[in-house]
Amino acid sequence: MQPASDTAVLGNFNLATFTNNGITSTFSRRGSKFMVRSDGPDGSLHDYEIKYTFGVYPLQQYLIAMPGGRLQAFGIAWDSRTSARGGQRWFSLYPGQKVTYRDSRHWTGIDQNWNYMCADCHSTNLRKGYDLRTRTFATAYEEINVACEACHGPGSNHVAWAKKEGDWKILANDGLTIALDERRAVAWPIDPATSNARRSSPRRSEREIQMCARCHARRGQIYEDSVHGQPVGDDYRVALLDEEHYFPDGQIKEEDYEYGSFIQSRMFHAGVTCSDCHEPHSLKLRASGNNLCMQCHSAQKYDSPKHHFHKIGSAGARCVECHMPTRTYMVVDSRRDHSIRIPRPDLSVKMGTPNACSNCHADKSAQWASEALNKWYGYAPQGFQRFAETLQAGSTGAPGAQQSLERLVADREQPAIARAAALSMLSAYAPLSTDAAVRAGVADDSALVRRATARALSNSDPTSSAKALTPLLSDPIRSVRMEAAEVLAGLPADTFPRNVADAFGHATDEYVSAQQLNADRPEAHLNLGLLYARQNHLDKAEEELKTALSLDPSFAPAAVNLADLYRGLNRDQEGERVLNDAISRSSNDASLEYALGLLMVRQKRSAPALDLLAAAARNDPTNARYVYVYAVALNDSGHTTAAIETLENSVKAHPYDRDSLGALVTFLEQTGDPAKASIYAKRLDELEQGNPEVHRINAGGGTRTRTDR
Repeated sequence: MQPASDTAVLGNFNLATFTNNGITSTFSRRGSKFMVRSDGPDGSLHDYEIKYTFGVYPLQQYLIAMPGGRLQAFGIAWDSRTSARGGQRWFSLYPGQKVTYRDSRHWTGIDQNWNYMCADCHSTNLRKGYDLRTRTFATAYEEINVACEACHGPGSNHVAWAKKEGDWKILANDGLTIALDERRAVAWPIDPATSNARRSSPRRSEREIQMCARCHARRGQIYEDSVHGQPVGDDYRVALLDEEHYFPDGQIKEEDYEYGSFIQSRMFHAGVTCSDCHEPHSLKLRASGNNLCMQCHSAQKYDSPKHHFHKIGSAGARCVECHMPTRTYMVVDSRRDHSIRIPRPDLSVKMGTPNACSNCHADKSAQWASEALNKWYGYAPQGFQRFAETLQAGSTGAPGAQQSLERLVADREQPAIARAAALSMLSAYAPLSTDAAVRAGVADDSALVRRATARALSNSDPTSSAKALTPLLSDPIRSVRMEAAEVLAGLPADTFPRNVADAFGHATDEYVSAQQLNADRPEAHLNLGLLYARQNHLDKAEEELKTALSLDPSFAPAAVNLADLYRGLNRDQEGERVLNDAISRSSNDASLEYALGLLMVRQKRSAPALDLLAAAARNDPTNARYVYVYAVALNDSGHTTAAIETLENSVKAHPYDRDSLGALVTFLEQTGDPAKASIYAKRLDELEQGNPEVHRINAGGGTRTRTDR
């Protein structure tokens, strides 16, 4: 990040123009200032001064100062690659998408706000300084970009040590707050038997890796007064391998910033740190090309066509092309997957995950690549990460998924972040607090696993979960304590012994403080609204949900939950107004249409209810619940044949959705087609073994008609 100047600005401001979605933006100079004329928060064209550049290569963004202390990232960036590589041009960060001034992704919108979205990682010792009352920022930092203290912590004692001033002799670690010395006196001798290196002494901490993770992780900030050297989970809530951000095998999908990938890798588990490969001060690699990997792997074995089966010097002979494939973000920024894995085209065949082979051989099928690997090695290489099929089963609800997830949780040979993801997925099955996976998770060495253990019980009875989660309320890591407090929210303090009640209250306060730190975001107020609703503080819940919508009127989750709160208070009329207002801003949001459709059902307004539920199912066919409820509404309206057709199409994409299968069985029985009903009943039996009702259908006993689900 740099103040806009002749030396910092790379883009063409010589009256260059760029047209996108019918808006032509003009980039110009006004004396020493860099200007852009583009659509503002009202949709009209205005002139704006570029205050800062953001980034250098392969793209440069530009920050514009707006009222209230806001810096906003302009939605058109400069491609700083060479012309030969397609660069030296202006381009939209949302190509092919119609992002208008009403959209939160518009450059003036809440999702392009530097103060929240960017600043914490790109400046040193940031204080966001948001005032909810005035809706303004007073953001401050020690240095405009990433400087020494960003990683090493406050430097005053180090300066005293260097100058031999004051009590310099008693200062540990050369006066630095954190000792980033995990590589000191460490060697990686190669074992002739395996051609792989082994660390000369085990890595006994993760200080460096967790220091890097503060910015190189997909995470949300929960604490601002951080101390260098404390675990990342004290200041941030790190994302697990959820299907929004990662593929089922752990490969990167959305921008995940390395940490969540690296801790999946065999290298992490062998003791490798970030600076074994990266020189943090020069920003360069420790060695170039394959030589980087040959620090720890025998060149004779691995840098050879006998290993990679490609011509020496070709792209296929480069270690990173096979083991760290790229994915492109922000249109031009290719980033490598740091899970450092063996290509698995066999998994691509089974579940559609990416594989490195197909990146280069785009004209070939995954099956072709899988057969090639089998031919080369005489077997299908499995690699270190062996959780893909389990997480895929967990996300789809496949037969045996719960048992597979429980086995993954217990498999300590697999990465902790994958076991944590499995625990989180178990919440769909409302496990008992006495289950083995829960008991083991509470005592696990990994904070990610312990945090996910609390999440696993989020759909279980909190009263019965309280005893199991009691240790997590006093966990040494803040994010774990907060998760446990959120899951147990609403329990009266006298549920616990006095000392535990105090810990519960403290952890709840930490949760509230974390949301208040992010008071500029609607998600934080949604979280507070849900917390207060569970505590039966309904006035406070209503206030927080209204605040969320005032920050972002298009934020659908707040509208849906506020309408649901009004439902419980018999104020459906107000809920209807909230939902209609939100729909006017987000006309094709399926969650809003679904919520309003259910409200219409409650009011017995069948025709508009059916239209809204149909729209929700149409606008989000990936949500099996929307399709199921629409089909039930069709059946209740006397359109059973259409309901069956709707569900049959849905179960092709969601073959394990229990509600849809159960409804199909019911509706087919209604129409006098028990043979076809039995087909779906058998599939349901695979999912719900031991369910006597399903077993009776399969035995030819028929089923009761039930459409009130």
